[in-house]
Amino acid sequence: MLLPSSATIHPAKCVLLSLLQNSNGIYTGFIKVQMELCRPPQTSPNSGKLSPSSNGCMNTLHISSTNTVGEVIEALLKKFLVTESPAKFALYKRCHREDQVYACKLSDREHPLYLRLVAGPRTDTLSFVLREHEIGEWEAFSLPELQNFLRILDKEEDEQLQNLRRRYAAYRHKLQEALREVWKPD
Repeated sequence: MLLPSSATIHPAKCVLLSLLQNSNGIYTGFIKVQMELCRPPQTSPNSGKLSPSSNGCMNTLHISSTNTVGEVIEALLKKFLVTESPAKFALYKRCHREDQVYACKLSDREHPLYLRLVAGPRTDTLSFVLREHEIGEWEAFSLPELQNFLRILDKEEDEQLQNLRRRYAAYRHKLQEALREVWKPD
């Protein structure tokens, strides 16, 4: 990924971030990702690696400016031999502004190294966090219960559609009557 001309990159920042620009204009460097996982992920039984289970564990990853969020998530999971699907995880950027902390989920098409490069070297300005997708309370239900919820929702949806069709049929009938009254030959 080539940086747009509007991005101001200072050589001092590149040194602090340990970034290198290749001859093709692509940057390579390191980003730090904090792991904020609710539960330890499933890892390969014979991995021999430590599980990234400790909340707040910071990991460094070497990537290029062309790597997307999805690729960064896959690389982090591969680094720890996590067997769970990358789709279960999301990468967030954490921004600090005026004593406020904002966390924003990154889309799979964004490029973390590019964001780090534009933000500068200070991790108190921008940092990255790996979290599990917020699944909510649905995990507590069994598959038959979830299927029953879907049946109930489908039934409610059908009832709503029937009500809507009846309302519009009645409205169409009234409009047709009104048009007949207006177009009645004298």
